[in-house]
Amino acid sequence: MNIPFNKPYMTGKELFHIAEAHFNGKLAGDGPFTQRCHQWLEQRTGTRKALLTHSCTAALEMAALLLDLGPGDEVIMPSYTFVSTANAFVLRGATPVFVDIRPDTLNIDETLIEAAITPRTKAIAVVHYAGVGCEMDAIMALAQRHGLIVVEDAAQGLMASYRGRPLGSIGHLGCLSFHETKNIISGEGGALLVNDARWVERAEILREKGTNRSQFFRGEVDKYTWCDVGSSFLPGELVAAFLWGQLQEADRITQQRLDLWQRYDRFFAASSRAQRFQRPASPAHCQHNAHMYAIRLRDLAERSAFIAHLKSHGIHSVFHYVPLHSAPQGKRLGRCHGNLALTEHESERLVRLPLWLGLEVHLEHVQAAIDGFLPSRP
Repeated sequence: MNIPFNKPYMTGKELFHIAEAHFNGKLAGDGPFTQRCHQWLEQRTGTRKALLTHSCTAALEMAALLLDLGPGDEVIMPSYTFVSTANAFVLRGATPVFVDIRPDTLNIDETLIEAAITPRTKAIAVVHYAGVGCEMDAIMALAQRHGLIVVEDAAQGLMASYRGRPLGSIGHLGCLSFHETKNIISGEGGALLVNDARWVERAEILREKGTNRSQFFRGEVDKYTWCDVGSSFLPGELVAAFLWGQLQEADRITQQRLDLWQRYDRFFAASSRAQRFQRPASPAHCQHNAHMYAIRLRDLAERSAFIAHLKSHGIHSVFHYVPLHSAPQGKRLGRCHGNLALTEHESERLVRLPLWLGLEVHLEHVQAAIDGFLPSRP
């Protein structure tokens, strides 16, 4: 038996929409399917402007451009995140300032942010780990007091919310991912959510190579020209057609993933297992989207033994981020506020279990293998 960690889910509608895009003869970006996706995202999140990008990395890079960052500027963020969170700002010359995470959600510890602020701080980049919202009320209030911008890295957060507000729609800017490892996918892909009205027009320009091409096609100007810096951040129309087939089924996909997540959680809640594995935490005011089911073992050695044990049963489980502050580039280009002890400890003991639609028929085998690991533990 071979049970992968991730298996991209297709709704069955993707090829139909791709064929329609092919028939339309419009394959470059910002065609009819792109517009449908924009409208869906705007309606579901309440953002002022949604813009599809070719990746969440691209959305983060657009956010960094909108902030007009440069050498000497600082952006506060967690170290426990994907490299794109830092790279987007480093590319503009800014310095990532890493702070520690909370022990429950593994999100940035909002109580540590203020002490990390300096006169050079321009923004706070929060990461909603596993689709569980950061403490956005406290973070937004802090940002307002200090005149800072909040960028939400909501790569894992589509269809999740904080106090009823969709993740990605709370900060000044939000960034989504549709990578094949996410819940709603287009293979590669992302979106920038522009929640602050002052950046709507400029975000369109940056995304279109620094031109006002979008205004031209809406008939707002008689020609388009080079207006600003920018790059080609658009996905092709075939990618948008694929994504449209996923967005139409987003509620069903999310509910089925939640059902799987809850089956895992009930399994680990049994007393014998609850004493030996730390289950994921989601505060009552946060509605997660079942992006992942991650447990924590005692230490690195036990995690390695657990992963090897599952592998011997044909089950692929994985750890997650290597903290950025411990990476060669993180040491060279960033700085730490505090010792980040929790980040280091939690990153060494966390393991992610398979969670994908269709896993239902294999779940008993996975659970049996996990139970088989328990007798080996003292």
